[in-house]
Order: sequence, then structure tokens, then C-alpha cells
Amino acid sequence: MTVSSLVLRSKQLEIDAVRHLAQRAALVDVIGQLIQGLQRERGASGAYLASRAQRFADMRLRTVEEVRPLEARLRDVFAQHAEAAQGATAKTLSLMAWALLGVESLAALRSQIERQAMTAHDTVAAYSHLIAGLVELVFHVADAAGLPSVSRLLVALLHLVQAQEEAGQERALGAILYASGRSNEAHQQRVLHLMDAQERSLKVFAEFAEPALRDQWERLQLVPGVAQLERLRRTLCTARPGAALDSDLSDTWFDVCTERINALWHLQVGLVQRLREDCEARIREAQQDLQDSRGLLRGLRDNPPQRAHAVDRFFDMARAPAELSTPAGSPHAGEPSSLVELLQGQAARMAGMEAELEAARRALNERKVIERAKGVLMARLGLNEEAAFRVLQKTSMDQNRRLLEVAEATLSLPDLAFAARSPQGNTPPAS
Repeated sequence: MTVSSLVLRSKQLEIDAVRHLAQRAALVDVIGQLIQGLQRERGASGAYLASRAQRFADMRLRTVEEVRPLEARLRDVFAQHAEAAQGATAKTLSLMAWALLGVESLAALRSQIERQAMTAHDTVAAYSHLIAGLVELVFHVADAAGLPSVSRLLVALLHLVQAQEEAGQERALGAILYASGRSNEAHQQRVLHLMDAQERSLKVFAEFAEPALRDQWERLQLVPGVAQLERLRRTLCTARPGAALDSDLSDTWFDVCTERINALWHLQVGLVQRLREDCEARIREAQQDLQDSRGLLRGLRDNPPQRAHAVDRFFDMARAPAELSTPAGSPHAGEPSSLVELLQGQAARMAGMEAELEAARRALNERKVIERAKGVLMARLGLNEEAAFRVLQKTSMDQNRRLLEVAEATLSLPDLAFAARSPQGNTPPAS
């Protein structure tokens, strides 16, 4: 094994890594399309059942027919990524299997809906459970990225997908309420929670997305449908529990929510396209670097130093890069003049990449910790998801601490600390 062979192998592995990322971007694209289809099917199915089959019947059947080809496409993409050459991890394959299990359960779920053998609430929960597995797969892909620009795009994409799912759940629950013609306090609280969750997800998206995509989202906030959605939200969330709601507004609600979700979807399409373009640019850059490195190494082998001081200069690691570079008037000015400079440049580039990656890792880790803390509160105190988050949020405000710090403290507490708490407790035990 020689230094030159290691340098060239390093470049080739970098190219392979970016190619795998590009393939994962294609996987994310297909998953995103299926998620969007299932979200429409969920909303239409829930409203269909809530209205006792009086509304959304045609829309439900139409969305089912639109989703079926996406299910088949997902199977094909999963089969491609399961091949050994694609480098899928055990965790990736496990999440793919879980998602496929959910897809296979759709036929039975649709049959129950057709026979009106399920409640609207249970239907929305069943679809949400399936979609959650697909979102988790997207999260895993984002967590596995190893390039700074790609990592930032994936973090933005992950939170955009999360916001879109939260908006989809809001559409489904609001459609149930309007289609049923009756307010329900539990569903109203869930809608409020989902509105808050969307804002949090979109805040992270804006932090990591490129300026053009952020500007696009801000412009979308000015369309007339946004104001209409806010009015419908206010009507829905301020109604007294059990009060009558205008069922004719169910179609309007579904349409304006769909407009918002479609806007998020267009952003997602743009992000995936940008991700692919970034991967392609990285591959071209790495291939050029590989070609340049081969030429450099070949030149070094063909033209060894003729004098001892030239050898000393070549191996003098203490010299500044300017001293090791080719003179400005040389035919090869601007190109690496030694293996030392090549290695130094590669090391500096890797150091810069690591700093960029750290910001992406922090965002992903924060989401992981908060989700785990919510799960702990749900299991130990018998809370639902929105109540568990409110506990963390209230504790964060009461103690003037970051939400992440409260979540970390919650995870560090032993089971005994929760033993005396009631499900109605407003704060977790002090840490």
C-alpha cells in the first residue's frame, strides 16, 4: 500500500458516498410522493366517515386510485435499495420493512372504511401511524448524510416533510369536525397542537433552507387562501365543545388546507431537486479532483527531485503552502505542486466540512431528544403526544430553560421520580 494509492482511494470513496446520497435523494422523492397521496386519502376517508358517507365519497375513491401506483413504485425503489451494492444499513432496511408492512395493511384498512366499520378518529390514527414510519425513514436518510451542504438540505427537507405531515393531520382532524357538524374538545386541542408544531418545524426549515426557498415560502404566506385558513381555524378552535358547526364548510376547509399542503409540497420538490443538483455537482468536482490527483502523482513519479535540497523542500511539512506552490509564471500555476500540498488541501477541506456538519447534527439531535422525552412522558404519565409536549414547553417557560435542556433532564430522571405524578401534572419532576 502506497501513499498515492491511499490518496486516490480516498477520492474514489468520496465519489461513491455522494452517489449513494444521490440514490437516497431519489428514495426520499418517492417516499414524499406516497406520503402526500396517503395524506389526501386520510383526510378524505376521515371526512367520509364523519359525514356518515354523505360527503367526500368520490374524492376518497379517486385518491385511492392515485395512491396505488405510488405503492407499487415504492416497492420497486425499496427493491433497488435493498441490493448489497447500494450500501443500505441494517437500520435503513428495517425501516423499509416497517413501511412496507404498513403499505400491505392498506387493503384491509380501505375495506373497513368502505364498510364504515371504523370510526373517523381511528381511521386518521391508522393512516398517521403508517405515514409516521415513512417520515422516520426520511429522518434516517437525513441523519446518515456526510456532506455539509447536503446535510443542511436534508435537515431542511426533514422538517419540511414533518410540517407537511402536521398540516395533513390538521386537515384530516378539521375535516372530521366540520363534516360531523359538531365540535369536539379533544380534536380541537389536537388541531391547536398541530398548528404550533407546524410553526416549529417550519422555523427549522427556514434556518437550514437556502434563501431562495425561504423567500418562496414567505411569498406563499401572502396568498388569499392563508387568511381564509386562519378564519376557518378560528371558527373551529373557538367553538364551544359540542357546539354545532356548519358542515358545508368541510369542503372549503379541505380545499384551503390542501392549498397550504400543496405549497409545502412544491417546496419539497424544489428541495429534492436542489439536493440532486448538489450531489451531481459534488460528483463532478470529486471526479475532477481524482483526475487532477492522478495527474499530480504521475508527474511526481515521472519527475523525481534531482537534488537533495529539492527532496528536503518536498518533504518539509513546516513550510507555508505559498513556498510549496508553483511560481505564478509557471505553465502549471494554480495546480498542486506536491503531494504534501494535496494532502494539506484535502485536510483543510475536511475540517471545514466538519464544522458545517456539526450544525446539521445539532438540529437532528435536538429533534431526537425532544421526541424521546415526549415518549417518556407519554409512557410514564399516561399523556397523549400533544399533552406531553405541552408539559415540556410549560416547564421550559416556567424554568427559563431551553426546550432541549428540559428534554435532556427528563430523559435523565429515573422511573421513581415519576411514580407519584398524576396524568394531570403540569410539569415533570424537577431535576
